[in-house]
Amino acid sequence: MHATRPSRAFDEMNAEAGVRPAYQGIAAWIAQHGLAALATKRGEAEALFRRVGITFAVYGEGGDPERLIPFDVIPRILAKSEWDRLARGLTQRVKALNAFIGDVYGGQEIVRAGRIPAALVAQNEAYCRPMEGFRPPAGVFTHISGIDLVRTGADDFYVLEDNCRTPSGVSYMLENREAMLRLFPGLCSDHRLAPVGHYPEELLETLKEAAPPNCKGAPRVAILTPGHFNSAYYEHCFLADEMGVEVVEGADLFVEDDIVFMRTTAGPKRVDVVYRRVDDDYLDPRVFKPESMLGVPGIFAAYRAGNVTLANAPGAGIADDKAIYPFVPEMIRFYLAEEPLLQNVPTFLCERDADRAYVLDNLDKLVVKLARGSGGYGMLVGPHATAAQRAEFAQRITAKPQDYIAQPTLALSTVPTLAEAGIAPRHVDLRPYVLMGKEVRIVPGGLTRVALREGSLVVNSSQGGGTKDTWVVDDGPAKPGLGVVADSPAQSQRQGG
Repeated sequence: MHATRPSRAFDEMNAEAGVRPAYQGIAAWIAQHGLAALATKRGEAEALFRRVGITFAVYGEGGDPERLIPFDVIPRILAKSEWDRLARGLTQRVKALNAFIGDVYGGQEIVRAGRIPAALVAQNEAYCRPMEGFRPPAGVFTHISGIDLVRTGADDFYVLEDNCRTPSGVSYMLENREAMLRLFPGLCSDHRLAPVGHYPEELLETLKEAAPPNCKGAPRVAILTPGHFNSAYYEHCFLADEMGVEVVEGADLFVEDDIVFMRTTAGPKRVDVVYRRVDDDYLDPRVFKPESMLGVPGIFAAYRAGNVTLANAPGAGIADDKAIYPFVPEMIRFYLAEEPLLQNVPTFLCERDADRAYVLDNLDKLVVKLARGSGGYGMLVGPHATAAQRAEFAQRITAKPQDYIAQPTLALSTVPTLAEAGIAPRHVDLRPYVLMGKEVRIVPGGLTRVALREGSLVVNSSQGGGTKDTWVVDDGPAKPGLGVVADSPAQSQRQGG
């Protein structure tokens, strides 16, 4: 996530009257133990992550593509009242996004009503024609969503983008909490953290609730991975282990009579729900890219026949297209008859003549992104770019305006972070994970991503960003001495987290 650094960003820890209540326990701990203790804990965290093998592949850099994602040991803290408001807005937004996907592949009522341009749907690369007229079990298309939020003030949160295809990063949310429980058991106990460790259970329950109509008995769930070269392969294996299900590659599955089976040492086993981490184009060579070696021939026919559920649904990515994003508030009004609880960042669509003219005249003030890009690639942060870079992007926008959107610069909030020179403010975003089955489930918090370099607003792991544990705590300061006192790594457990 990106924006441009303003002269003064909102400081989530410090207010004019002093340290904000949610951070007072952390401030007291730092004052008592000092920077040396934090530096020691950071070293222990790195050793722990390296031992566990938490890696992230970075493409295009040569050499060994796997690296540790930097972990900052000072948590990012949200008061429960803040989180409760966010959770209501996230629930509302994901319900509307899911309704939009169902409508897009159904009657397209929102298009007929003139609330969204027909071309944005019909000509969208993420539109999946094989999904037309199909309704998955319970009408759920996006079982797992990652909604990226930024904060600009005490009460000001914005949705920066929606991720409805195969959102990643939840394993880092869980491992970050595990690391904090190991490194700071007393501090965690004093703050009475809202738990996140039950996410795998909630995910498994959500997937089981999505069982297809022809499922017989208890649903069997499997995670379909592209393989160990994928940047999120660690996460695929981690979640499979946590849920007690199999992680499989395309060659491990086969389809017979429109039923999906998994090859096992005990013979073929029917699979009812596939949590697929393979992109649409590679899912089934009979329907999508015929040269794909990652998918399963015939799995889409089994899906349409009601014999297997694919989570998330093929074609769900149309809801997180950046050109669709400006219309999400209208989706909420159209499908739910409610006003949006979370606001969008104002967005310019470069395919519109007026928007494009404004963007080209103001490239030095805007952030320009690929409408279908991700990971921080193919973008321009105007105020930080050179004149030559802005000129190059002007040519790109003029040549293919439909490929680009632009947004004004935002004052991303900062949180205290352990830097080389000591504790310093660094910019962050937040990705909560929203599960949708028979009900919407959200574990408190999410993955906080932090721009580790001074002045940087690039938090993406692929672009050198790091992560933090996200604490949701009761309003008011922590109460020391209520739980474990000693900060000992030996006391590791997923207790409530």
